[in-house]
Amino acid sequence: MVTFPLPSVLAAGVGAALVGAAALAVEAPPRPPVSRRRNGKVPPSLPRTGGNGDGGGEPTPRPPLLDNLRLAVLFFIGAETMFFAALISALFVLRLGIAAWPPPLEPRLPVAVTGVNTLVLLASSVAMVRAERALSRDDRRGLVRGLFLAAGLGAAFLVIQGYEWMRLISFGLHLSSGTYGTTFYTLIGSHALHVAAALVWLVLTAVAAAAGRFSARRPTPVRACAMYWHFVVALWPILYVAVYLL
Repeated sequence: MVTFPLPSVLAAGVGAALVGAAALAVEAPPRPPVSRRRNGKVPPSLPRTGGNGDGGGEPTPRPPLLDNLRLAVLFFIGAETMFFAALISALFVLRLGIAAWPPPLEPRLPVAVTGVNTLVLLASSVAMVRAERALSRDDRRGLVRGLFLAAGLGAAFLVIQGYEWMRLISFGLHLSSGTYGTTFYTLIGSHALHVAAALVWLVLTAVAAAAGRFSARRPTPVRACAMYWHFVVALWPILYVAVYLL
């Protein structure tokens, strides 16, 4: 029988929160001033050479395509993708061994309400895109507004989902209600835990943006937060189809 690793679900959600906290704490260490004095004398300046060798100035260093922080988040997203792929695979393996799915006498899932809630979460991703564009323009007000709007929509998603969970519990669907209840609460609950961790990261990023810590020259923490938020948003329609519709 396939079982769902509940400790792994909690560890993955906590890991997402820790990645977010580390992202906000990352600061590039200041580079110490370079002294050009040798034995009390300043050596003559070297002739400047342009990028094309025409002597027009020092070549401008090209920024890396992907900084270390976003690369770390990308690796973390890869691990999370494998984690949810394993959970979804386990769901389908369990369903193949059951004649009727959902089982008779079990309460049906709120497909319509959850469909509307899916649109709420997708709208939060649109708000995040607007915040990123405002960051590129150095529009601090637009950045803060977009981040808080994304956070508000993400919080609304969790509140609606929590209300539906309370209704399902009152109708008799529990974690101990056989395979149906176990798969539902483990798979959907693990995503809710990741959304909650990403929401904490997003709120902290929005507060830091309101304090003026980010700009077009220092966009990395916001970009990293946006990467993870888009991931948890894009993951939800897949879970919605696999759990609620199929």
